Amino acid sequence: MRSWLTYTAARVGLFVGALGVVYLFGARSWVALVLAWLISGLASYVLLSRLRDQMSATAVRRIENRRAPGVAERLEGGASREDHLQEAPDEAPEEDGRPEAAVKRAEPEPRES
Repeated sequence: MRSWLTYTAARVGLFVGALGVVYLFGARSWVALVLAWLISGLASYVLLSRLRDQMSATAVRRIENRRAPGVAERLEGGASREDHLQEAPDEAPEEDGRPEAAVKRAEPEPRES
């Protein structure tokens, strides 16, 4: 949060400074705003790269800390167990190594009451 505030304050400061310079050179109204926006954008790209890198590193660190450790591994393990369970009933025992002669599983007969 602190790096974001620092970067934002620096960007606003560059914009205000650029607006003052543009105003001193005679630009007024929306033309001064557009020129100041362009100048401050170019200046911040060059001058604030270190602050921008710090801000992105902080954001990446925060995102990685929010992720629970091992979530991907647990999901993958569960999916592989589920795949194994779904494939198991399809594998019927074979006679003589030929799939055509596979033995079908006996289904229980319904009871008469």
